[in-house]
Amino acid sequence: MSKTQWVSPREGGRWAVHGAGNSKDTKLFDTQKSATAFAVSIAKNRKSEVVVQGKNGRIVSKDSYGNDPHPPHDKEH
Repeated sequence: MSKTQWVSPREGGRWAVHGAGNSKDTKLFDTQKSATAFAVSIAKNRKSEVVVQGKNGRIVSKDSYGNDPHPPHDKEH
């Protein structure tokens, strides 16, 4: 299974995309929205998940772009 892509806050109000367990960020962005769009494009290509954290580090969104045989009922979209 491919790595989950995380969108996390960084110092200076920036947002990072990084693969689960990676010590380095894949890419930094000025907005959470642009970071999320980039993470979604990776997840769709790799058939993995995206986890988005808020400014406080709490998870605010999770989406799967893989072949989940039992997908949850999506109330976010």
